Amino acid sequence: MLKKKAIFILSLGIMLGVFIGVCGTVFADKTNVAAPVENNTLPYEDLRTFTEIFGRIKRDYVEPVSDKKLLEDAVRGMLSGLDPHSAYLVAEEYQELREGTTGQFGGLGIEVTMENGFIKVVSPIDDTPAQKAGIKTGDLIIKLDDKPVKGMSLTDSVKIMRGEPNSKIVLTIVREGLDAPLKLTLARDIIKVKSVKSRLLEKGYGYVRISSFQSGTGEGLRESLASLKKENGGLLRGLVLDLRNNPGGVLNAAVEVSDAFLKSGLIVYTEGRIENSEMRFNASPDDLIEDAPMVVLINAGSASASEIVAGALQDQKRAVIMGEKSFGKGSVQTILPTSNGAAVKLTTARYFTPSGRSIQAEGIEPDIALARVKLENLDKGESLSIKEADLSGHLQNANVASKAKNEDLDKDKAKEKADIEDYSLHEALNLLKGISIIKK
Repeated sequence: MLKKKAIFILSLGIMLGVFIGVCGTVFADKTNVAAPVENNTLPYEDLRTFTEIFGRIKRDYVEPVSDKKLLEDAVRGMLSGLDPHSAYLVAEEYQELREGTTGQFGGLGIEVTMENGFIKVVSPIDDTPAQKAGIKTGDLIIKLDDKPVKGMSLTDSVKIMRGEPNSKIVLTIVREGLDAPLKLTLARDIIKVKSVKSRLLEKGYGYVRISSFQSGTGEGLRESLASLKKENGGLLRGLVLDLRNNPGGVLNAAVEVSDAFLKSGLIVYTEGRIENSEMRFNASPDDLIEDAPMVVLINAGSASASEIVAGALQDQKRAVIMGEKSFGKGSVQTILPTSNGAAVKLTTARYFTPSGRSIQAEGIEPDIALARVKLENLDKGESLSIKEADLSGHLQNANVASKAKNEDLDKDKAKEKADIEDYSLHEALNLLKGISIIKK
């Protein structure tokens, strides 16, 4: 069924570097999409006003302006006035959008949108300069180097943030809870995103992290689950699916990920004014973890495709959704190529969860809400007792096989410590264990 459909991309803003867009976009042939015309009468008076203003700018503006720039800016303004996600993409931007779904792009590795004239961070991407610099969901970027963001378009802001690998840029950020703006220096890089990572939390319990939805994410998930089963020596007793700070991506990937855990029923459907904007996706009869309990972690940076997966698994009662309320991006954008090699990204539909919920501007409410806190071991202070191991020149334990074994143990302890400090993951694992006991 998916092969017969157009490629969808869920787009939520503009990704720095080549990855522009995240949130429900359909790549469509412009000749195949025809919106119903409600009124064939052209607004002649308004067009006359437009022509008059165009002429006055050409004649009276302080500097010469080309016809191409004026008309392109007029088109941009017409689309940007509709909603935050409709836009005009020049040929270069259109090509960048197409390349962005492959999982490799240049820039800082940050998903952004515009809010009140400033750049708002939707989420940093795992293992990128943005994440390593400590940029957080909800940050407002007010300056790029010494240039104020106020008055810039999102496209122009993104162009400034792009650049050669290793070149640096200073971002001035306003963050809730800080009294003064924060200045961060980031080095641009070629971003290669591996969208699926996995590991065993402990015997029987797996962890899968999806950082974005790309064309290969579905296959990556299947490989990760097979690897977890092999490492575990059999079927899993429970799985944590981590979608925190996942800004979205390809709709087909979101459907594949949902389908991996569902045996039947609706996954997602879309509704719009044009005929081919109405689509329905249903699950195939297989569950790759054989009905093992699931917990899905979401937060305010989980958007678009992430919300489709969380909504489908929640409505189908397949998983417990844990964390914070998600971003609330529930519209679909269609990419319509134009004759000059550019494209129009136009909002054409809304998507709905299996129960008919539209999450546009609402988001997914978790079944179990968690505060954004960090869990740490209590500092017990130094022990007053002295043990044999504390004595200078004490004999080594003969049962310790090798230094390498000790190093492996240290790595395991470090990993366990990291899990403990991740409060949401810690709680998800505890919940899975409880469900497993009840099922027994």
